[in-house]
Amino acid sequence: MKKIRKMAAAGISILLLVLFLLPFAGAASADQTAPRAAGTASAVPKSGPVFIIPVDQEIERGLQSFLTRGFQEAANYGAVLILLEIDTPGGLVSSAEQIGMMVRDSTIPTAAYIKGDAASAGSYIALNAGSIIMKPGSMIGAASLVDGKGDSVDDAKLVSYWKSKMVGAAELNGRDPEIAAGMMDKNIVVNKPELGVNKAQGQIIALSSDEALKAGYADSIAGTPEEAIASLGYATDDIFRVEHTGAEKMSHFLTNPIVMTILLFIGIAGIVIEMLVPGFGVPGIIGTLAFALYFFGNYVAGFAGSETWLLFILGLVMLVLELFVPSFGILGLLGSVLLVAGVVRAAYSYTHALFSLGIAFAAAAVVIAIVAVTFKERGIWNRFILQDSLTKEQGFVPVLEKLSLVGASGISITPLRPAGTASLNGERVDVVTEGSFIAAGVSISVIKVEGGRVVVKETAE
Repeated sequence: MKKIRKMAAAGISILLLVLFLLPFAGAASADQTAPRAAGTASAVPKSGPVFIIPVDQEIERGLQSFLTRGFQEAANYGAVLILLEIDTPGGLVSSAEQIGMMVRDSTIPTAAYIKGDAASAGSYIALNAGSIIMKPGSMIGAASLVDGKGDSVDDAKLVSYWKSKMVGAAELNGRDPEIAAGMMDKNIVVNKPELGVNKAQGQIIALSSDEALKAGYADSIAGTPEEAIASLGYATDDIFRVEHTGAEKMSHFLTNPIVMTILLFIGIAGIVIEMLVPGFGVPGIIGTLAFALYFFGNYVAGFAGSETWLLFILGLVMLVLELFVPSFGILGLLGSVLLVAGVVRAAYSYTHALFSLGIAFAAAAVVIAIVAVTFKERGIWNRFILQDSLTKEQGFVPVLEKLSLVGASGISITPLRPAGTASLNGERVDVVTEGSFIAAGVSISVIKVEGGRVVVKETAE
């Protein structure tokens, strides 16, 4: 009986223990089977380096080079996430395509945090990222094609091509493709009341942060990049921000269209003035420095390669040789072609480079003309013009014409073949015949005097 009571008591204890542990077992089972939502309190943030790379300028090859460096640094550090901090008005479609491809092909998860405007090509870059988080008051869209003057491009082929790119980027992460098409094509109509989008023909879609969230073009809204990182389920205690280097900042300034034109003007004017009016040294140094800054800025930005320096130096050498080596203008022409080719190839746009070069040439021509007139006494052309004169002050005495000897008679002292010496009026005089030979001791007479030249002929005794 006691044994039965002991067994009953033990059974009750085990039952109570099971009932006590059952909720914990259920919780543990729920933890293992239910998926964790990123950014929720129950999720454990993924730790590791997170790289923030700013996209805060016009989209061109300079930005592309900067992002390439940023992605490479993130890979070297073993980053678990790359956050593109976007605030850009857009830029070149070709560069946006390359950046978009780099974002898509990245082995590191990439998200876009739009802190300002992701306009035009900036919206394309954002759509290629795995996630889009927007700051309150930010914008995405307005991706229509425009030319260098800001006018809308209506070329059907270009519009169709860019539309396909935008639609493809939207479909990567399940975003409505019609909205992406409406961001750049003003001719289509988009009516999506369930997504809060209603676009009439002639309009371009641009979504605010709240509108983008409703339309599925933003995954969440965050006030800071750190909040955006946390919302994606990553720890924020190991964040690295990729900054522009001093050379990259300088390059961004030097590749400004206005600055590039000024550098070309100073370079052309300085070097040409130094060649035409040598001796100063300062114009040549300033001109060379201006060209060096021009090529340096474009080289760092990724526009120019080493071949542009070679073209420019060869062109400059040929122009200098043209001043000293007769080539009927061939060296000068080749030098000019090489110099222009180097300048144009170094720029991000051939059209813009030629336009800037034309303005610089015109302005430099005016300055060169003024300097050439002002310092005409020192011009290089004076080397090819005989300026010296033989004056009495310098010790030079002109030969006197002996007109008094005309008609005078005398005797040849030496044979005249046809020149020689004769005695005229008791004076030894250098004479010359008209071409005939006269032996020594023959009677002669003077027929004419031309400066210091006394012409004689043989006469009968």
